[in-house]
Amino acid sequence: MNQNLIKDLIEARTREDGLIETGVRGVRLFRATEAVPCAPAVYEPSVIAIASGTKEAVLDGERYVYDNSRYMCCPMSMPVMAGTPLASPKNPLFGVYISLNPRVMTELAIEMENAGNAVATPKAMPALQGIRFARWDAAFSDALLRVLQLGESEADCAILGEARLRELYYAILKGEAGGFARQAFGAGNAIARSIAHVSSNLKAPISIDEMANRAGMSRAVFHRKFKQATAMSPIQFVKTMRLNNAAMKIAEGTTVNEAAMDVGYISASQFSREFKRSYGQSPRQWSDAQRADMGAA
Repeated sequence: MNQNLIKDLIEARTREDGLIETGVRGVRLFRATEAVPCAPAVYEPSVIAIASGTKEAVLDGERYVYDNSRYMCCPMSMPVMAGTPLASPKNPLFGVYISLNPRVMTELAIEMENAGNAVATPKAMPALQGIRFARWDAAFSDALLRVLQLGESEADCAILGEARLRELYYAILKGEAGGFARQAFGAGNAIARSIAHVSSNLKAPISIDEMANRAGMSRAVFHRKFKQATAMSPIQFVKTMRLNNAAMKIAEGTTVNEAAMDVGYISASQFSREFKRSYGQSPRQWSDAQRADMGAA
């Protein structure tokens, strides 16, 4: 029932395709009525809940399709391919993007750890590396609806927004993806901290030895644990983060050379080679294709 109310609420508030703010910081509604093929993207720590339609994500070659039967939880910055290939005017996509505040999530994760067996976490769904999916349970649906209902009042958002968002975070941490999220935001997660450092320092030189030292691990142990968490080796992860961020910048109008330098490439030729190897197009071809798509739209 709450899912239908959430879908109706999103439909009533979204007049055109794209993301719109709700008034609660970090929570945005989105609508898509045109098919968009999967393209390079970077998921920041977030939950994406689909109220109607389907969305796709590709991580390390694995394709995942999700809808209103389960939401996606990504507690760490992850380079992915994402799109809405099935969206159409007759089959619109309505959803909610929930940014996960690391400070609040960490506080809750630690409180839940301290509570021990007093806080039960449902048995997890089959593990996926880097992201998890969880069924919409009653606690998540109720908490999400309560957050979105605040959008009708600016005063309610200002006064109650943080409290209701904390309630939603708690529902996520208790849900089927909760164990994974609690590990990512819990005290002492060196891999999550390493990923956050990489994500915010792409322009600077990044060595695997430095990442391992920051995590307090040997290179071999760090490599193994990093791949367990993300499905990618540290080198592959850094390269994909840089290329995906560059592709997004180019799509937004940044020149190819500027995009390459912004994500830490010194050699334009190396950037072009790695970009084409990953996406099947040169950066110039990618830029032209993005402009052509914008013109067609």
